[in-house]
Parts: sequence; structure tokens; C-alpha cells
Amino acid sequence: MQFGSVPTVGVDVLTSEDFLLDVREDDEWEAGHAEGALHIPMSEFVARYGELTDAAPDASKVYVLCRVGGRSAQVAQYLIQQGIDAVNVAGGMQAWEAAGRPVSDGKGGSGSVI
Repeated sequence: MQFGSVPTVGVDVLTSEDFLLDVREDDEWEAGHAEGALHIPMSEFVARYGELTDAAPDASKVYVLCRVGGRSAQVAQYLIQQGIDAVNVAGGMQAWEAAGRPVSDGKGGSGSVI
């Protein structure tokens, strides 16, 4: 599946082994996120790009999430231009939550997607 020219997958294909990058803003992240995802808000992404390259396993795909898929598609496109194997997650965290995937508040409780 493609989102424009960006490779795109649904949440149903993701496994616990996949490297997730959440590009939502801080308030969205704090309300609820996928456990284990790296959080770098899109508004800070270029300045904090090194955090991704430090954290992402070599030669692995980076699955990019936002709330519904628009911001993540833009970040995935940027990453592809940098030579990173990036994939947009269609439907973002809304699809993640709708699929029954766990959403964490980062404090040991259930989170919510805003």
C-alpha cells in the first residue's frame, strides 16, 4: 500500500519486534502511546533526528505513527530521503487503539488517543 509515494502498512502487520517512531506532539504522547515507541514530535524532528539514528537498530524498518497518518507520512518521506527504510502506519494511533492494541500512559496505566 502507498500513501502518495510513501510505503504504508496497517497496524495489523506490526509485531512487538518492530521499531516504532511516534511523531505526535507531547500532549498527544502523554495521553497515550504504544509501549516501546520512540517519541520525537514532528515539530522538533529535524533538530532531533540524531536521536532516531542513535536509537534505531541498523538495517531495520522504522514504522512511523501519528494520530491518523498524515504527519507520519511526511516524516516517513523525509526519512526515505535520508536513506532510512521508513514506512507510514495507516490510521496511526487511532487505528492502533481501534485494533485493540495496548495504549500506555507511560505511568503504568491505560492511555487514550487524543
